[in-house]
Amino acid sequence: MAGAIIENMSTKKLCIVGGILLVFQIIAFLVGGLIAPGPTTAVSYLSVKCVDARKNHHKTKWLMPWGPNQCDKIRDIEEAIPREIEANDIVFSVHIPLPSMEMSPWFQFMLFILQLDIAFKLNNQIRENAEVSMDVSLAYRDDAFAEWTEMAHERVPRKLKCTFTAPKTPEHEGRYYECDVLPFMEIGSVAHKFYLLNIRLPVNEKKKINVGIGEIKDIRLVGIHQNGGFTKVWFAMKTFLTPSIFIIMVWYWRRITMMSRPPVLLEKVIFALGISMTFINIPVEWFSIGFDWTWMLLFGDIRQGIFYAMLLSFWIIFCGEHMMDQHERNHIAGYWKQVGPIAVGSFCLFIFDMCERGVQLTNPFYSIWTTDVGTELAMAFIIVAGICLCLYFLFLCFMVFQVFRNISGKQSSLPAMSKVRRLHYEGLIFRFKFLMLITLACAAMTVIFFIVSQVTEGHWKWGGVTVQVNSAFFTGIYGMWNLYVFALMFLYAPSHKNYGEDQSNGRYELQQAKVNPLLGAEIPPPRAPAAKLCTHEKLSKPTQPQFRRSGCPQWGRTPAHHHYHPCGRTH
Repeated sequence: MAGAIIENMSTKKLCIVGGILLVFQIIAFLVGGLIAPGPTTAVSYLSVKCVDARKNHHKTKWLMPWGPNQCDKIRDIEEAIPREIEANDIVFSVHIPLPSMEMSPWFQFMLFILQLDIAFKLNNQIRENAEVSMDVSLAYRDDAFAEWTEMAHERVPRKLKCTFTAPKTPEHEGRYYECDVLPFMEIGSVAHKFYLLNIRLPVNEKKKINVGIGEIKDIRLVGIHQNGGFTKVWFAMKTFLTPSIFIIMVWYWRRITMMSRPPVLLEKVIFALGISMTFINIPVEWFSIGFDWTWMLLFGDIRQGIFYAMLLSFWIIFCGEHMMDQHERNHIAGYWKQVGPIAVGSFCLFIFDMCERGVQLTNPFYSIWTTDVGTELAMAFIIVAGICLCLYFLFLCFMVFQVFRNISGKQSSLPAMSKVRRLHYEGLIFRFKFLMLITLACAAMTVIFFIVSQVTEGHWKWGGVTVQVNSAFFTGIYGMWNLYVFALMFLYAPSHKNYGEDQSNGRYELQQAKVNPLLGAEIPPPRAPAAKLCTHEKLSKPTQPQFRRSGCPQWGRTPAHHHYHPCGRTH
């Protein structure tokens, strides 16, 4: 990486670039905190108990909780006894959204969790490892007076985890159990205006279906969807950042290909990081507004996984390529021990996501956590990924320690150097440490803002200004990693400045050094002053990478931008 812009840029220019990036970073946080609303909204739904008196319930009939064609309702289960209504005739109906409202494609997804209100009865207690089995039908329509169209119909089993804090005596009959919330449904798109859920709890004592689950009084749902206003801000950021990263990526690779040498490993990894950032930036979500693409959540997880795997690999290779005493550099095979855990961990998380959201593409009520085998499998994937992540960070911390230790050792030889060389080497070391600290700062900001977004109420009020903390976290961190990748491709692009024998201010003596203190690469001795050469004689290779020029293939470009003909004539 000798000759990169970061090595030749003055401290003043570096501070200017850093200041500009800092301004964009602040703007990214302010866009989410002041312009965008909260990322998501949670809406509570209480089911309405409808009566389906048809025999055997052969044909599907959609029971509406309210409206002109509302169902025959009962207030509570006790009302069903005098009316001789059986448990199999009761349907819990939920209309999404609430009355006088509509769903929108800008909501992007719908996630529902289930809460059961179960009363304690001495003759109908919840058994150990009880499982409730629900017959769930989901329908949609886009007009308030149109017919419902079935979207999914599944048998949904869920294990009950309930406790009763009071003594189980007749005096405490009617008190509710404290039950954990249950995952219920997830849909990766909101392509329709109205949705309807009909939930049945069929009872079969011979097959022991819904026996020993207590007396269920009510079914409550909590629906979570993305806010439309946040979606528009998020799409706008993606639309703005995509060409920005793409342009700097093309510019970066163009400067790489203009070099007379092939790209080194670190340059390839930085370019791959730019590709992964561009891949995650491409705003394909715009198509979800007009198309019913339920796979967008899974696709988004895959894109994020590719980027973070590439980012973790870059950190390892970045440290390794700056290891001064390391001999196996510039080869990806030399990093298999460090990159291996990243690949294994990423693969485990990918399999876990496919087992969860991949199955939900055909069955929105599926959850891998609802069965013992699924829970054990999911925990196994997560534990293996966690172990790989711990191994990775141990390798990374060790390599960072080695790099700083080697730099400290090299610094002891600085006083014996001339002033020009000492200042140059001190600048290289300073800029390397600066970039390392910026990397740590980005990682720390990600963790800190994530924790803050989890423990706060979602927004802060300063006088008359409301700051959406969660939205600021999403837009700020997303903008931060884009700026990080942008800075890498800009600062590590090859510079047009090279150290030659006719450069002023005594920089010719830098070529006398045998080792580059930043990369540890040996530098060949300088050329003798050029004498007149015959036109048919071949010039020796330059001591520093130079840009190719069209026309005469033996023309070179010096830092002073003078062009020398092989016969000694200056052009």
